[in-house]
Amino acid sequence: MVDHARAARMADRIKEIVATTLDRGIKDPRLGFVTVTDVRVTGDLQQATVFYTVYGTEEELRDTAAALKSATGMLRSEVGKQLRVRLTPTLEFVHDALPENVNQIEQLLAQAKERDEAAHAASAGASFAGDADPYVKPRELAADDDHGVDGAEGTSER
Repeated sequence: MVDHARAARMADRIKEIVATTLDRGIKDPRLGFVTVTDVRVTGDLQQATVFYTVYGTEEELRDTAAALKSATGMLRSEVGKQLRVRLTPTLEFVHDALPENVNQIEQLLAQAKERDEAAHAASAGASFAGDADPYVKPRELAADDDHGVDGAEGTSER
């Protein structure tokens, strides 16, 4: 039976423990400026995926990934000590591409805005190709015309 609330609480606690340990406990010079963005724990509480971002270049990202890989055992033992659960989940570190995706989406939105402004500017002096209102209007009867549909005066049959 899966307890999603427990998995969410455990994920939050693992996020705190890993972030604190990375800040204070790891002395690896390859470790860059790391931010733990999210942790997801499986329903059986056996595996935890830690998502992180690194501020810096691609080389710093690779160095940080190597440092996290080498420190996984120490981080897992620290998580086990602080969680005090029967089975400590295995940790897997995954680079979170969210900031890069956000930048790409912002660029696409800026391009769409420029195209919308260009289309609006091009349509500013434009006129309709045909009538301004191309829809057929119902025929308006004159006030002195009392004939109905069938031609009889004052009545109309359906």
